[in-house]
Amino acid sequence: MTKSNARTGGQILIDQLVAQGVERVTCVPGESYLAALDALHDSPIDVVICRAEGGAAMMAEAYGKLTGRPGICFVTRGPGSTNAAHGVHIAMQDSTPMILFVGQVDTGMREREAFQELDYKAVFGTMAKWAVEIDRPDRIPELVARAFRVALQGRPGPVVISLPENMLTETAAVADAPKVEPAVTWPAPSDLERLGTMLAGAKAPIVVLGGSAWTEEAAKGIARFAERFDLPVATSFRRASLFDADHSHYAGDLGIGPSPKLRDRFTGADVILLIGGRMSEMPSSSYTLLDIPVPSQKLIHVHPGSEELGRVYQPALAIQATPAAFAAAVETMKPSAAPAWKGEAAKAHADYLAWTDKPRELPGHFQYGEVVTWLRDRLPKDAIVCNGAGNYAGWIHRHHRFHTFAAQLAPTSGSMGYGVPAAVIAKRQHPDRVVVAFAGDGCFLMNGQEFATAVQYDAPLIVVVIDNAQYGTIRMHQERDYPGRVVGTQLKNPDFALYAKAFGGHGERVERTEDFAPAFERALASGKPAILHCLVDQRALSVGKDFVPEQAAR
Repeated sequence: MTKSNARTGGQILIDQLVAQGVERVTCVPGESYLAALDALHDSPIDVVICRAEGGAAMMAEAYGKLTGRPGICFVTRGPGSTNAAHGVHIAMQDSTPMILFVGQVDTGMREREAFQELDYKAVFGTMAKWAVEIDRPDRIPELVARAFRVALQGRPGPVVISLPENMLTETAAVADAPKVEPAVTWPAPSDLERLGTMLAGAKAPIVVLGGSAWTEEAAKGIARFAERFDLPVATSFRRASLFDADHSHYAGDLGIGPSPKLRDRFTGADVILLIGGRMSEMPSSSYTLLDIPVPSQKLIHVHPGSEELGRVYQPALAIQATPAAFAAAVETMKPSAAPAWKGEAAKAHADYLAWTDKPRELPGHFQYGEVVTWLRDRLPKDAIVCNGAGNYAGWIHRHHRFHTFAAQLAPTSGSMGYGVPAAVIAKRQHPDRVVVAFAGDGCFLMNGQEFATAVQYDAPLIVVVIDNAQYGTIRMHQERDYPGRVVGTQLKNPDFALYAKAFGGHGERVERTEDFAPAFERALASGKPAILHCLVDQRALSVGKDFVPEQAAR
């Protein structure tokens, strides 16, 4: 009599994650996937228990950014899934590999609007790369392996998998699928030949790095390529850690409010080499930097997804390749002669240093810009800096300098509440690195409860809360378009330092610039998750200019 290898659907599912090399998952538990939770009990996978599904999904997305492998998140049906939609949307717009597993009602109850029932294909169909429901346990290895391929291949992105409750308790005898390594697209020899010809004929070229599917070696390879051709290199919105800010060829980032000199250099270029990115709304200054559909510059677009090549801009040369494959392919390319633009990279870097060096003076006693530049010099070069969305991030983009691959975790989708969850998973992945999360007061309280997760897992991150008692970005737009008519943007906040202490962390209130440095050192020395509650004058709404409304008195 032979022994059956029949397993429950829940066990088969978790065995697939182990086979795919998954080291940790994030979750908010739910009765709809109890069988999968039970299988996690005996698995080697680290389970990070979160306080809300939005935070759990954002942690999984940040894991994808840090590792290049899909972040895995489990949530329950109905409101659990809709709460997690924030992370799925970020993963889609940021091109991050991620898989969200969602509990579902029993298959015998479908189409009755049973308790918390949703059609996940319909709900996530336009938000994810793929949404699927597994209705039989013997199909789990097939569909999970496919999910990893979809998440990783081409333009990376999120997959949503619905798990009917009864399917997870049914049994099947089925073999595990092998670990998925994504297919890689490489430049054709003719592509490289045309690239060399176009660079040889250029007078003012520039390189822009963006997107995902990068590796640390690929980033270093593009740096060597830039050195050989003496090319200025910019990064797109919130992709600054793709190129060392200290590198002599770094020209800065094309994000919100870019340096005027960098903007002029980009629009005045005759050849633009865009690697990995899409030049979407933020890096293109609302689609104003390049003509649509045919740019006036010669655009060489390198992207792993064929659907992105020519989607908005018709390139002079389209190269379907991952950044890693492209970097490896150009490793031996050299200019045939001294380039016509020789010395321009050094000028671009000097412009970048001048633009980012000294922050302007702000109203009030707390000079946020000075704090960012102090941290720029104080933090180790491999420190991981996280943030969500809001005007407070403008000071990070302009004045902080990133040096290490994957050291910046921030949503290009502009989703608030991202910084704290991202910092939690970053510290979990890299316990020996300093992790700092910046958050506005409005941004922090969207997922600030994940500070409790940091305390639970002894993850001593530091959160810098920039409190101006308002939704500052929206207030800025109000003052511009409807001056003096303030509505819906004022906030009354708690004492965030006491909030940190209530959870068992370290907390301090900082009202003056000179108090920040010693408070930061105490937070670092505490060995606990920490919050530094920094009070900023309401008039300091933007890194670029102040607003002086009558109501802006603290």
